[in-house]
Amino acid sequence: MTFDFNNPYPSTRLPVFARNICSTSHPLGSQAGLRMLLKGGNAVDAAIAAAATMTVVEPVSNGLGSDSFAIVWDGKTLQGLNASGPAPAAWTPDYFKGKYGSSKNPPKRGIDSATIPGAVGSWMALSERYGKLPFADLMEPAIEAAERGYLVPVVVQSKWSAVIDELHAQPGFAKAFMPNGRAPNVGELFQFKAAAKALRLIAQTKGEAFYRGEIAQALEKFSSEAGGSLKASDLAAYKPEWVQTIERNYRGYTMHEIPPNGQGIAALIALGIVEKFDLAKLPVDSADSQHLQIEAMKLAFADVYKYVAERSAMNVTTEQMLDDKYLASRAALIDMKKAQDFGAGNPVKGGTIYLTAADENGMMVSFIQSNYMGFGSGCVEPTFGVSLQNRGHGFSLEAGANQVAPGKRPFHTIIPAFLTKNGQPVMSFGVMGGNMQPQGHLQTLVRMIDYKQGPQVACDAPRWRFNAGMELNVEQQMDPAVVRELQARGHQIEVINDSYMDFGSGQFIWRAGDPAREGYIAASDSRRDGLVAGF
Repeated sequence: MTFDFNNPYPSTRLPVFARNICSTSHPLGSQAGLRMLLKGGNAVDAAIAAAATMTVVEPVSNGLGSDSFAIVWDGKTLQGLNASGPAPAAWTPDYFKGKYGSSKNPPKRGIDSATIPGAVGSWMALSERYGKLPFADLMEPAIEAAERGYLVPVVVQSKWSAVIDELHAQPGFAKAFMPNGRAPNVGELFQFKAAAKALRLIAQTKGEAFYRGEIAQALEKFSSEAGGSLKASDLAAYKPEWVQTIERNYRGYTMHEIPPNGQGIAALIALGIVEKFDLAKLPVDSADSQHLQIEAMKLAFADVYKYVAERSAMNVTTEQMLDDKYLASRAALIDMKKAQDFGAGNPVKGGTIYLTAADENGMMVSFIQSNYMGFGSGCVEPTFGVSLQNRGHGFSLEAGANQVAPGKRPFHTIIPAFLTKNGQPVMSFGVMGGNMQPQGHLQTLVRMIDYKQGPQVACDAPRWRFNAGMELNVEQQMDPAVVRELQARGHQIEVINDSYMDFGSGQFIWRAGDPAREGYIAASDSRRDGLVAGF
């Protein structure tokens, strides 16, 4: 029988309560993590297994050529990991100007949009520092999914089919992702045997083959044939960076983000601005509440897009951008009756997957992995099925903090988040989807902290997305009266229906008490094919 998978009826997800949990945007990813927990592994083992599996089962968002970031609560302290990849040694502004003329950025697609992949390096680093199970065990579910195949789910398929016209001619794309000359249909079996081959080598060598072995050599050969400059020496030189999170207090809680080169600081700035208002007195879904959050987010992005880059290249510090007096001055610019197009201030005065796992011993992992724009560069190394991201497009070719340079990391959109209170863990969470990510952090956190909505409710609630200038997207389920009021204040609104990128997709694990006794409350976003799996 051929089914119609378009569901015209609203579907409500319920929170999941368990002592050991893995939550991802694909059921097989969550179950991969759960398998590791059942084998005696910890939350880091679960996160790595889930991340590896997600490269296979949600290729529209990530792959073996992705970048990643993580925040880990190890039971005593919080630790961040920046596994975003830098530019190849050959990348200079002149390299791109010689090939692409007067463009302001490296290309959006193709081999010259791909920086050095960091995701596999993150798995290696996390396993070495925190893992309990053998590294090879963590690759087993991903290898199985790639070798035996899986039935393509609804949301993944819709995004897969949407990019075929744009990407079909990119090197290796059609062979990997158009097995029958098209995108797979919903419920059709997809096998990725090349990726299975890579995952086996990664398992056998604890990842070394990717950066200093057969896969690295294959990537250099592939890049050269495609006209790119990525070398095996670039891969061999790569190493993820352990970092301390940046933070901002909000109504008794502390929000943690990875420091630049990522955009997590945007969420902290917006929260610092919103905190200057008594938001809880405004009805949760009212135009006033939404307007205030939108304007705070616009102010945050104005500064982030001007100042944030590789941390060593920034001419302002994160401390200056998060200074309380400075944020108060930015909050004072908000007019509750009028939408505005804000410019950056002067703080110097003073197409992604997110997953989370937690175990009954208290370890919690916030992890994000991305190809950036869907399938990323569109380039797929054929022998090992390495789908390369397009993070290089995030560089600028013009003078400034984010100008491309050899070995430099670009401005990044992917941001895992973590919430603590009085130095103790509260929630591991993230919302994926380009510049929607800090906006999703703000909107869901406000709902949980200011309005006491549970994680699944906050996750399911209608969202808005600021784009640029006065432009705003809102979801179809937002109250039409609220939409009209926001328009009357000057917001230029387009009401759209998109389950994937436009409004993000989140996974949330909230600690309910003693993990060994009460466990956790978890939520998975209905905007994706996801699942919370726990026991």
